[in-house]
Amino acid sequence: MQYLRVVGRGRALSQSLTLLLGSMIASVAVSAWGETLDLQQCVNMAFTQNADIKVSQAQIAQAEGALRQARGQAFPKLTASVTGTRTNDALNAFGLKLSERNATFNDFGAGQFTGPAALGVAPDNLNYPGTVSNVNTRLELQIPLYNGGMISGYIDQAQAYVKAAQQGDEMARQEVIFHVVQAYQGVYTARAYVQVTEQAIAAAGANVKTTQNLLREGVVVRSDLLFAEVSLADLKAKLQAAKHSEASALDQLHLLLGMPLDEKLELGPEFMPKPVEGDVGKLQAEAIDVNPGIIALRHQLEAAGAGVDVAQANYYPHFNAMLRQDWNDPALRLNASSYTLAGVLSWQILDFGATRGAVSRAEASRSELRARLDQAVAGVRYKVADSWRGAAEAEELVNVRMAALDQAEEAQRLVQKRYENGVAVMVEVLAALAQLDKARADLVAAHYELAIQRTSLRLAVGKLNLEQL
Repeated sequence: MQYLRVVGRGRALSQSLTLLLGSMIASVAVSAWGETLDLQQCVNMAFTQNADIKVSQAQIAQAEGALRQARGQAFPKLTASVTGTRTNDALNAFGLKLSERNATFNDFGAGQFTGPAALGVAPDNLNYPGTVSNVNTRLELQIPLYNGGMISGYIDQAQAYVKAAQQGDEMARQEVIFHVVQAYQGVYTARAYVQVTEQAIAAAGANVKTTQNLLREGVVVRSDLLFAEVSLADLKAKLQAAKHSEASALDQLHLLLGMPLDEKLELGPEFMPKPVEGDVGKLQAEAIDVNPGIIALRHQLEAAGAGVDVAQANYYPHFNAMLRQDWNDPALRLNASSYTLAGVLSWQILDFGATRGAVSRAEASRSELRARLDQAVAGVRYKVADSWRGAAEAEELVNVRMAALDQAEEAQRLVQKRYENGVAVMVEVLAALAQLDKARADLVAAHYELAIQRTSLRLAVGKLNLEQL
């Protein structure tokens, strides 16, 4: 394993055999533990259970629903209705009788008309009609013809939001991959620290035994043994802390994958992301073109532009047509058929600045998004440059840490030899062991940093996927 390369080159063959045996034992333990999850499986599980992915999928569904709604506004609407009425209101009662084709001369009070002398008489049948019942059955077709570009603006706006939501989903997926990589590598890093501490404990335990033998031979004083025992006890405490960190890292991965904390989880092979090819300028230019977060903001800016068109639609005339078919009868029957065909031309001449205010608001929203896009572009440029420098620095640091580990191992070996020959003191031995432990831990940290910086660079460019890792 790459992160567990905490032993120097040139170790004895027995140590290699020990590591091989340990790997075989670990393989058996994994089989007993259960099915393992490699990085690909972890990412796929996160895609199905991670809350951020569910949110982005819901946003896409909302945007697609809004697009269907906007497109629907461009088509005619057919409405069916049935209205029951019972009234003795003079005007409505007479109108309903006309609609039913049931009006008679008597409804005008013809019986009270006796000649010109009766012209001033108020007819009772007309002013005080009896109760009239009516059932109106109607089919109405409303046809939008021209609305100043409002409907097309809504469609353009909805289409832009759909594209923005899709890019937002892609951004969310790449961020999930990054967090899974971070957690996955975090588990292996924590395990590497456990391995480092266990190696340090083994060395410290051997040092205690050596000091005990030298004390019996009178080569060292008792304080040397006490120093060695205190160092061993301290390392045992550090081992418990390292194991706690490993458990915490596994818990974090459980949460990220949406798994219960008590569910068994064993990881597949460790991995190191491939280096990202290209100089920083080329990667920055590529990020501006393909980063899904930037593309999403561009589509949001398009939607804001369409919003301006929608607001400006009220400056123009609107023309719509209506076709209606009615049936009127005292009961629910299709009698007294009639139709109405109308065209309505409306033009809002004065609204005391309401339309102007809506346009100004839409334009301000577009300006805000343009500023946010410019800010995001600058942020992506910085993130790419920073991650690019971080990856280069981390790669160089790995080489430095490997060389430092070799030197620390050789230094510790020499100091230990001098101590066994009685020409070095315990303080020198403990210092050499501490330096060796630090070199091992630094190499583990450098490997983790390299993996994260390479992954972060791909995320900043906007091309983070498992195939490229």
